[in-house]
Amino acid sequence: MKLLTYNYQQQACIGVLDDDKVALPSLDPVWQNRYSDLLTLINAGDSGLAELREWFSTAHNDSKVALDKASLLAPIPRPSRNIICLGWNYLEHVKETKGHVLVQKDIPKYPIVFTKDVSTVHGPYQDIPYDAEVSAKIDWEAELAVVIGRYAHKVSKEQALDYVFGYTVVNDISARDLQKRHGQFFIGKSLPGSCPMGPSIVTADDISDVQALTVQSRLNGVIKQDSSTKNQIFDVTTVISVISQVIPLDPGTIISTGTPSGVGYTRDPPEYLVPGDLIECEVSEVGVIANRVV
Repeated sequence: MKLLTYNYQQQACIGVLDDDKVALPSLDPVWQNRYSDLLTLINAGDSGLAELREWFSTAHNDSKVALDKASLLAPIPRPSRNIICLGWNYLEHVKETKGHVLVQKDIPKYPIVFTKDVSTVHGPYQDIPYDAEVSAKIDWEAELAVVIGRYAHKVSKEQALDYVFGYTVVNDISARDLQKRHGQFFIGKSLPGSCPMGPSIVTADDISDVQALTVQSRLNGVIKQDSSTKNQIFDVTTVISVISQVIPLDPGTIISTGTPSGVGYTRDPPEYLVPGDLIECEVSEVGVIANRVV
């Protein structure tokens, strides 16, 4: 299933994508007060998802609205914790940084982990705000993100996928000048609107092989990144296992698994986002997000 957060009649609602329509449990009197948002649904565990599947299988047309009748929000508009992110998790991305200010000299032996502030989460089609007084070197990073489905602490690689609720797309927007200035990731990764996400959460059972997904970004229609999750240095199971050894992962935790080569600052000459640009990020089987810089 593809689960959405849908702004309908000025209210954020859980939705299930059904071709060009969205099935809204909130329009069903039996369901309207059961799960207020996707984070609540995820916390309900397998039983909550099973209930929603059963409802969706028999949902009447009067519980469905056209997809284009309202705007989509990020699937989890306000996560309960910062977005956990991976740095330099594709070999070609490590190689392309050589000779640049932000450089990863060697292939990492362990995952490089940082976070984006929870306030950065942005809708899949919302405009990205641009403020040259804060940063004029705004870069794109298309990524597959994992949504944890149940409490995970000291999880083995072999069991890691059992803890996944689903997957979504993230654009890890990055202010390269702030990264250089502050010598760390957090501030340069935490500008307002710097984590466009969505358009949905695709439940884990709908993804055939998480290590065989195409990851692509397009700037004004021109392909900038084009790779596959098979090229990740640390695959999804490793990432979940390593992080969970130290940090207990609550349901709804979002882990963005790193970006492939093709980012702006490593190009010759460097390329950065400017007002008017349209940046699209796509992960096969998961979806496409598209955001205008304004």
